[in-house]
Amino acid sequence: MSHSVVIFSLLALSLLLQLLPGDATTFTITNNCDYTVWPGLLSNAGVAPLSTTGFSLQKGESKSINPPSNWAGRFWGRTFCSTDKTGKFSCLTGDCGSGKIDCSGAGAIPPATLAEFTLDGSGGMDFYDVSLVDGYNLAMLVAPRGGGGPNCSFTGCVSDLNGACPTELKVMSEEEESTVACKSACEAFNSPQYCCSGAYGSPDTCQPSSYSSVFKKACPRAYSYAYDDKSSTFTCKGSPDYTITFCPSPTTSQKASSSDNDDDETPSTPTPSSDVIMNSSMIYEGALDASSSLSTSIYVLHSRLVAGGVAALIAIWQLSQLL
Repeated sequence: MSHSVVIFSLLALSLLLQLLPGDATTFTITNNCDYTVWPGLLSNAGVAPLSTTGFSLQKGESKSINPPSNWAGRFWGRTFCSTDKTGKFSCLTGDCGSGKIDCSGAGAIPPATLAEFTLDGSGGMDFYDVSLVDGYNLAMLVAPRGGGGPNCSFTGCVSDLNGACPTELKVMSEEEESTVACKSACEAFNSPQYCCSGAYGSPDTCQPSSYSSVFKKACPRAYSYAYDDKSSTFTCKGSPDYTITFCPSPTTSQKASSSDNDDDETPSTPTPSSDVIMNSSMIYEGALDASSSLSTSIYVLHSRLVAGGVAALIAIWQLSQLL
């Protein structure tokens, strides 16, 4: 075998390995609401920031973001946003207080539905959840794509908690005509019992309240209070991609932007039906088993292709040394 053939073979296999699916995670944020949503993004302390910390999504629009490895942080949606005469940007729900569309290192002012992630954490696993601990402002669904593991599945809150919000937790619109968000009991009453602080600062002493139970009943897979870990934390291996969808079950119950065109049709996205997610854990789990099995198969196939490619490169290199 001539050296030119060896070199060509090495280049071909190298190109093949580059075309195989990589380990980098991609977040795709999709707005399925029938109004504009302004996503906010915050990296945890000591973690490299993302390429953007805030932007707008018209209904039906998506945006992809590639986080650095070992990234950890949160996403949320801001609604009822506007810019005043001085150029200050603000939102009625989920505002980060930066005065502009970019949140620039500031988090969501409660109440806000949060999607929280830790990539490549303990054991090389991704950890993620949807949290209502800081309250609720809009429906959200997180869907992994391409990973594997027994707990690698959809999670979120697709119920309209604004409509089911207890009176004492409601955040009303400026005209006091509609509920635009639902506070947590901690924010509403600032009590250690509801905030899981002080004497209630442990899983043994901080138990679900009547208010968190309202959240949990409507959204059984989302965090409803600080120690709601057992049924609300999800994990994936294999560096999957994640789709974060606002309003996975389209609703026309409210308009969060006066500039939106009411005549446009609301696009649908391929997400589990809200009835399945909210009302039937058995059906929901069963529907995800096939997805998890497919994701695991893809992950195993990817690993074997990479391993086979590396082995072939080594074999060609060893052969070239004999020529």
